[in-house]
Amino acid sequence: MVRQAYCTAEEKEKAKEIKTMARSLKKGPYIDENLQNRLKNRKLGDKTVLKTWSRRATITPEMVGFTFEVHNGKEFIPVRVAEDMVGHKLGEFSP
Repeated sequence: MVRQAYCTAEEKEKAKEIKTMARSLKKGPYIDENLQNRLKNRKLGDKTVLKTWSRRATITPEMVGFTFEVHNGKEFIPVRVAEDMVGHKLGEFSP
């Protein structure tokens, strides 16, 4: 197999369209099971804060309305989840 050291014009256009590499659709979004289990015990108006180190967990619709304290490597940052955050990662909101 011969490897090319350059890209064709079509390959360059495809590369421009793809901004980031997402997780495989076959696998689905990463959701921390421990975090989901702790959410099952809470009601929507519950004011308790859930501490988590899982910055890579994807925000699901069940998380809307809850407050999480997400660890940023040094301290816990409070993150209140709103509807427009669904689909993003928890770590995106705790710099």
